[in-house]
Amino acid sequence: MKILVVGGGSGGHITPAVAVVREILEKKPRTKIEFWTDRRYYKNVVKITTEIGVSWGNKVNKEAGKKPYIRVRKVGAGKLHRYAGWGWKDWLKNWQVVLKDLIWGNIVGFLGFMVGLWQSFWRLLWPGHRPDVIFLKGGFVGLPVGLVARLFGIPYVIHESDVVPGLANRLLMKRAKVIATGMAGLQGVENTVVVGTPVAPEFKAVGVTQQKNLKKAFGFDPERPLVVVTGGSQGSLNIDNAIKEILPEMLKFTSVGLVAGRKHYEDMVELKKYEEWDRAKLQSNFRLWEFNSAMHELMGAADVVVSRAGATTIAELAALQKAVILIPFERLPGGHQVKNAEKLRDLGAVVMIADERMQQQPGILLNEVRHLVRAPRERADLAAKLHEEARPYAAEKLAEIVLKVGDDEWMMPEIKEKVAE
Repeated sequence: MKILVVGGGSGGHITPAVAVVREILEKKPRTKIEFWTDRRYYKNVVKITTEIGVSWGNKVNKEAGKKPYIRVRKVGAGKLHRYAGWGWKDWLKNWQVVLKDLIWGNIVGFLGFMVGLWQSFWRLLWPGHRPDVIFLKGGFVGLPVGLVARLFGIPYVIHESDVVPGLANRLLMKRAKVIATGMAGLQGVENTVVVGTPVAPEFKAVGVTQQKNLKKAFGFDPERPLVVVTGGSQGSLNIDNAIKEILPEMLKFTSVGLVAGRKHYEDMVELKKYEEWDRAKLQSNFRLWEFNSAMHELMGAADVVVSRAGATTIAELAALQKAVILIPFERLPGGHQVKNAEKLRDLGAVVMIADERMQQQPGILLNEVRHLVRAPRERADLAAKLHEEARPYAAEKLAEIVLKVGDDEWMMPEIKEKVAE
């Protein structure tokens, strides 16, 4: 069987896709897999998939032999930049963003989309090169591939992590063979199956002793509470700025690890003054990273995690069983992060702070962090309720769906019942 996996645009689309690939190869090691991603994440995908089997780019690796192998290829993609909830004052205030992202960015995005459409058409034109099934893990990178798949009648499976589907998935859902969702609540769409959001197997709850060992491994005092703050692989400038303002107070009662993100690290590098070392030993209670490749260990070491509300991050934190403060980015189209966070807040599984409120009063974040650090029972209660939302078999179930569709054995009622078990 030949399977095409498509994901990119953010780490939240890459991680679940790779988890599904891992499960597919465990079930059927001789499956031929191609992974298409955008230019930005190409090297990341090659690196991650190398850990699963033999990964290679556009040139065939002759040493692959009988080992599982994954061909990773770049595909053009164009993101449509949009900002929800802007009034005329916002447009005037952010005129530079309007010029850079909404005008020039969308021109470049359209050209990228056309390139991706042409690449997809040419690669899938020849029947002998077509996959048996395509797995689209959301994001704009999957749109040109999905449109060409529809043209050639190639079955595809979509995974939508958020409560509110993204634009690319909305455009492709009608012709999808199956739409697997990360959360219940997707309304008015047929052929949906709730499977959860796949996460890497490294994301699992740790005991007290292991948590202390992880703190020590990162240089922190194992007996002191640790708050880990992250805005994702690219980072969040709003969260970073809030932490910059309240950090001196936070360090009075907790250790802090800040993953500033690749996009905003340079804006936060001045916080290195709080990171004191002596002979390769951390002497302070603070560390700053641009990006950390061992997020399962860093968040596993945390007592409290402050994060955006992307579906993949939420799934990882649920698997880790952590007390979490979610700060959803309110101006994303469709407000999917807000709705993700609201659903969990209403279940009593997280603390939620509105991004705009935090920007106006960073002290609100400080107070919530201080409260949770000093309330171990409440932390444990939040962590337990969030852990109830974890779906540890999401990757396995999604792999099973993809394989069934590829074998042309998909029978919705029967498989739905089995997947829901």
